[in-house]
Amino acid sequence: MPIDPQIVGKELKPLEYVYQNRDVILYALGIGAGAEEDELKFVYENELQVLPTFGVIPPFPALTGIIGLEGVDINLAMLLHGEQYLELYKPIPVEGTLTSYPRIAALYDKGKGALIEIEVITRDKKDETIFLNKFGVFIRGEGGFGGEKGPEPGHVPPGREPDKALSLPTLPQQALLYRLSGDLNPLHADPAFAAMGGFPKPILHGLCTMGFACRAVLREYCNNDPAKFKAMKVRFSRHVFPGENIVTEMWQEEPNKVVIRSKTAERGEYCLTNAAVWLNP
Repeated sequence: MPIDPQIVGKELKPLEYVYQNRDVILYALGIGAGAEEDELKFVYENELQVLPTFGVIPPFPALTGIIGLEGVDINLAMLLHGEQYLELYKPIPVEGTLTSYPRIAALYDKGKGALIEIEVITRDKKDETIFLNKFGVFIRGEGGFGGEKGPEPGHVPPGREPDKALSLPTLPQQALLYRLSGDLNPLHADPAFAAMGGFPKPILHGLCTMGFACRAVLREYCNNDPAKFKAMKVRFSRHVFPGENIVTEMWQEEPNKVVIRSKTAERGEYCLTNAAVWLNP
């Protein structure tokens, strides 16, 4: 098997991320913020606030950090970003220097593929933890090795209509904006490359879709106060084309937990499933 189970527990190279308020603003624009006045605080340097899902940006290079790692011999074309978990421990500063510390936390046998979980703790210059990410990397064709299956995805919506639903539009150039925050995969910009992947045109980044869903929950349950966000978990199920509307359905199952599911209004395909957002009291 090209993936050695002994990789579990291995630490990857630390990642330093230096940023300014313009990077925070560019990210917010990349996930569609700023069209409404109550989101001006996310895109204007006067009393600027940071959208919670900016927390996926500093450690993002860890997603491909497994390439070339001893014990991992895989075809990059078979790699898919399958799941994402983000948890904030304190508000994200509007500028500064952060260092992320990735490690291989788990390896699961999913039958048709293998799931590598990369856990990343991100700290500031005072060595205080700001947030935690877990990247679920699915490697097609590498399953069936007899390993642990892993936990069930969970967070299935109840069998009733959503408590709330919000449709947010994406721009035709949304992926071109989002990629400026660090994910330069040509799948999201180059029509010829997208065609090689079986898509009629470039698709939106999964983490961009996650940002749109987070904005929906912030608006409907938090009065757009990012301090009320604690954590978020999503599974990337299907693609979104830039220019489509993302409809996020929400069920408040517990006082501080909202189960969510997102789909495209145009095609009705669910792009985010098995997802939830946890809120601070």
